[in-house]
Amino acid sequence: MKKLILTLIAAVGLVAGAAHASGGDTIAWDKAPNKTNDLASLQNGAKVFVNYCLSCHSAAFMRFNRLRDIGLTEQQIKDNLLFTTDKVGETMKASIDPKQAKEWFGANPPDLTVIARSRAGHGGTGADYLYTFLRTFYRDETKATGWNNLAFPSVGMPHVLWEMQGDRRPVFEEHESHGHKTQVFKGWEQVKPGTMTPLQFDQTVGDLVNYLQWMGEPAQNTRVRVGVWVLIFLGVFTVIAWRLNAAFWKDVK
Repeated sequence: MKKLILTLIAAVGLVAGAAHASGGDTIAWDKAPNKTNDLASLQNGAKVFVNYCLSCHSAAFMRFNRLRDIGLTEQQIKDNLLFTTDKVGETMKASIDPKQAKEWFGANPPDLTVIARSRAGHGGTGADYLYTFLRTFYRDETKATGWNNLAFPSVGMPHVLWEMQGDRRPVFEEHESHGHKTQVFKGWEQVKPGTMTPLQFDQTVGDLVNYLQWMGEPAQNTRVRVGVWVLIFLGVFTVIAWRLNAAFWKDVK
């Protein structure tokens, strides 16, 4: 029993150390807006995704013509979103050469089809993580890309939306706890303005995250609607079955 307890304590210590080393507790995740029913938000998110993400990241399990489900016509898709292919039925494949991507960034950028479903953690949902990650880049000349991120320290991805957000510097305060000094994040200092106000940028990132959520499961909203009607039907049917059972057995003693 003593060995088991010591083993468990050591395991907890290793997990905690790994979480700290990976930057999992660097910053709390912000709550992402949940507007997967908002067609205007989804359409703007799809536009941002195709223009800023699809150059490096694929969505190999999503076809362009599936965007008709968010209110776009096939002609609108062809005219505005087909940059990596000329066929609307093709999947969303990145335009970058995987070998070049590995050479530039150290690894091939991951596929984003189900990224919003795969990044959930103790800090919140996958959407919360993405919403926080995309809004917490800052300039760091010590990194190969020139950028760093509070939600994912030493990330190999550059800040592709920097022109919209501008340059910001994180502000930390030094705290001492149990004899150890730690840096606590307090806020941001704008170094250079972007083409958008902070509110506009947050809304744009929110639209992109909404689209990533929708792309991970395009039938989610339909599934929820059908599920509600199924539960209503089962509830009504249960009442009918209960009354029928009472009627059938009322004369049986």
